[in-house]
Amino acid sequence: MTSRLDNKCNLVQMNGNGVHGKGTVNGKSLNGTGVSGNGVVHGNSIHHVSVNGSLYPSKTKSRRQRWEVKPSEMANNTLNPIRAIVDGMKLTPNPDKPMIALSIGDPTVFGNMPTDIAVLQAMKDAIDCQKYNGYAPSVGYLKSRQAVANFYTCPEAPLEAEDVILTSGCSQAIDLAISVLCNPGDNILVPCPGFSLYKTLAVSMGIEVKLYNLLPEKSWEVDLKHLESLIDERTSCLIVTNPSNPCGSVFSEEHLQKILKVASRHCIPILADEIYSNMVFPGCSCPSMASLSSDVPILSCGGLAKRWLVPGWRMGWILIHDRNDIFGSKIRQGLVKLSQRILGACSIIQGALESILNNTPQSFYNNTIHFLKTNSEICFSELCTVPGLNPIMPSGAMYLMVGIDMDRFPDFKSDVDFTERLVTEQSVFCLPASAFEYPNFFRIVVTVPEEMMVEACGRIKEFCERHYCSGSHDSNYLDQ
Repeated sequence: MTSRLDNKCNLVQMNGNGVHGKGTVNGKSLNGTGVSGNGVVHGNSIHHVSVNGSLYPSKTKSRRQRWEVKPSEMANNTLNPIRAIVDGMKLTPNPDKPMIALSIGDPTVFGNMPTDIAVLQAMKDAIDCQKYNGYAPSVGYLKSRQAVANFYTCPEAPLEAEDVILTSGCSQAIDLAISVLCNPGDNILVPCPGFSLYKTLAVSMGIEVKLYNLLPEKSWEVDLKHLESLIDERTSCLIVTNPSNPCGSVFSEEHLQKILKVASRHCIPILADEIYSNMVFPGCSCPSMASLSSDVPILSCGGLAKRWLVPGWRMGWILIHDRNDIFGSKIRQGLVKLSQRILGACSIIQGALESILNNTPQSFYNNTIHFLKTNSEICFSELCTVPGLNPIMPSGAMYLMVGIDMDRFPDFKSDVDFTERLVTEQSVFCLPASAFEYPNFFRIVVTVPEEMMVEACGRIKEFCERHYCSGSHDSNYLDQ
């Protein structure tokens, strides 16, 4: 189709009902009827601007005298507490001992926990068919969303494809959930200790973070009274992490019901971080929060990263549970709009998703859980015998928290100092729990090979025996 303006028209600008331009139309000059001398015309006519004229009002403009490009407030307000602490540590391993990193929450690091062959085959098939090389809808392919819905639906919390939004990892799911529920000046309730990303995202958006306590002496259950005391009229979201990072704890159905009652009483929606869903040790159960809720609307965030051992594939999702239509269409539409900012998750992995969910054998899940439980038991039993340390046995996920009786280690000022020196002397790196705003603890990741776990625990014991200072009586926070 040829333009009605010929090639001589080299500038066109829409302005109200008219078109400002310079040149000719169908061979005729634009400087005709209805055109003022300087190219200003009222009405719907085409406007002509002379060669020496200007499209813009003539006015004096201020000019910057020098370059001054500053980062945005959002960038300045973005801080990852883990990076802030780790980057400030002086980590110089003992050259006589190979490094053992118990700090990284990535199960693939040591190569001892590969994903299942069925997962890899699903990816190969998705690539070979060449159907998933283009842009997917921002919320994900309908077929892939339906596969997730089918995998997680249950009579107590039914799901359809329209209740699923696919995201670039669980981190983006959490980002979208916070973004759709909260405005600057609002506050959210976050577990302490808890995953540091919640605060990183919220503070960058101008959202206040209120930390509610978890109780180590009760296997990290929520301090419900403390939680409820933090709620006010600007509280827009309660985040519940179950199973827990960094604690490895799993809430009982009874405890989840109590949390839901608090949320219901104050009409606060829940963001349920369930990325470790079903990664629980035998003898424990881990129902989804949505399956227990009769009225509280829930955005459940999950993904492939941990249970399928592919964190780098960046496939996550939000499950929208809103049986009483409290979220309504506006929250759903808001999530769709927010998902359009980056056009969603990788299309190839979306193409493989149905096969991954349907064809991964139960034996793969069982083997993963068995390994994590065995390593957790080794770590717990070994560190229980170490003076000044108080490990707390996990019930799921891939972490174990260890309390430090700092009074017994006068050589160290803090958990950061303790773990830094542990690297220097023993080449074992555990993450100080100050990174989770919970001082005097450290977190151990239990995904390392078994022999490496045994070696690491032996080194930790040697380190503590060297620095332990006995007192008149042993103090243990679990007895307080």
